[in-house]
Amino acid sequence: MSNAMRNPVIETEEHRALRAAVAALGKRYGRDYFTRIVAEGKHTDDLWNEAAGLGYLGVNLPEEYGGGGGGIAELSLVLEELGAAGCPLLMLVVSPAICGTVIARFGTEEQKRTWLPGLADGSRKMAFGITEPDAGSNSHRITTTARRDGGVTSRSSAAENGGGWILNGRKVFVSGVDIADATLIVSRTEDAKTGRLKPCLFIVPREAPGFGRSPIPMELAAPEKQFELTLDDVRLPADALVGDEDAGLLQLFAGLNPERIMTAAFALGMGRYALDRAVDYARTRQVWKEPIGAHQAIAHPLAQAHIDLELARLMMQKAAHLYDAGDDTGAGEAANMAKYAAAEAAVRAVDQAVHTLGGNGLTQEYGLASLITAARVARIAPVSREMILNYVSHQSLGLPKSY
Repeated sequence: MSNAMRNPVIETEEHRALRAAVAALGKRYGRDYFTRIVAEGKHTDDLWNEAAGLGYLGVNLPEEYGGGGGGIAELSLVLEELGAAGCPLLMLVVSPAICGTVIARFGTEEQKRTWLPGLADGSRKMAFGITEPDAGSNSHRITTTARRDGGVTSRSSAAENGGGWILNGRKVFVSGVDIADATLIVSRTEDAKTGRLKPCLFIVPREAPGFGRSPIPMELAAPEKQFELTLDDVRLPADALVGDEDAGLLQLFAGLNPERIMTAAFALGMGRYALDRAVDYARTRQVWKEPIGAHQAIAHPLAQAHIDLELARLMMQKAAHLYDAGDDTGAGEAANMAKYAAAEAAVRAVDQAVHTLGGNGLTQEYGLASLITAARVARIAPVSREMILNYVSHQSLGLPKSY
């Protein structure tokens, strides 16, 4: 199988060169490295640092802050190829894609100078906290709140008076908090005119007083751990607020759309890895006269899995193109569709790969069984497939809202 599944109309020569270079890096580490790191309870620091040194981690961030000057199209390509090699970096979804993008688009000049160079060269990481125990997919029920500290009513007056913000609340399923220098927290502030709560984004340093974390035991085998966060009167300076207090939703979705696109890339890489293993096995495994791949009962499902992955990639590329072109509305629809399609394709590819290998598909030697759990993550996070279907039926098809 082609390692890149290329289309010269969709991808530039620079994209194809980047694919080849990242694939070569991933091949040098591979699945054995990834599973060893997980088994030892360590982090993929070696791969992260080498990818950073080659400029891959910040390929989407502005050049003036040390990035590559590309976009989500390039960063999603990096994650997909690492995943196809069996060693995906989940923090690529969170640190440069979500947090880096939000700060690059809406952060103050000081926030950009403080964070973007480190996010670009991999020396700093940021986590992202939005999900809450009682809110789930309903972001309107987020209860983590931010109130003015000392009665300060504006960013300028907060700076003058030394005031800031006080955050209280809880978050769950936050990846990599233990290795992140700070977490971008989705909170809500009260609109002085209407009294309604509106979303706002705050940078919370890892060691901020009152900012607690506890690991969530997971069956998922991954280097990145999941955490529950508690914010108990966490005091932040005025400049912890990212962007405009009155533009919360715009800024929030500026991070959520890249998250969906990158989740699609994560799923595509995983699906490609599993499919490649199955195809290699079907090509060489001989039980009767011919290799098992000669039988249509084996060959056709693998061909279907390949088609599904290709179709999902096309939607991911469309979503990334729209986002990088500044079409947030179009990107929102396409990003949701891409995430849905890639998740479904990955689950089917992994399932068929395991089935193709039979009993060997469940052994540690072939390393596919752990993907059964991992593949389902893309169906669940960062938003469930059912919520995407709600979105498409309501926003794209104009059907009545069901929730």
